[in-house]
Amino acid sequence: MLAQCHKCGKDYEPKRRGGKFCSVSCRVVQHQLIKKGEAWPNPPNGDERYLADKLAAVGRSATEALVQVEGMPATEAFSQLRALVQGWAGVANNSIIEKVQYNEEQEMKAQNIRMKRIRGSK
Repeated sequence: MLAQCHKCGKDYEPKRRGGKFCSVSCRVVQHQLIKKGEAWPNPPNGDERYLADKLAAVGRSATEALVQVEGMPATEAFSQLRALVQGWAGVANNSIIEKVQYNEEQEMKAQNIRMKRIRGSK
């Protein structure tokens, strides 16, 4: 029976029932990372790993987008960031991404209300 190593993800034949790692080095490194807080104590399943990979990609594209909009007028920057978030939602019909999009829309509405109040008080 093949199992997947909780550290490197390699398929291996466990030497004992309940084995989690393909080698001593994978076991030691994983436990050191957990102790430092740099790894999950429980390995992600397929869906969690997929979502983690997608969120990492979203983070990279967000960082790139923030560099691109730096120094732009706020309205133009917001429209570009909104398009980015809508693009993420279009890539996968994922409830997490839809929640991010919903929260971003709510934040934009709140920002508009604050701006109207500021303009109205002047």
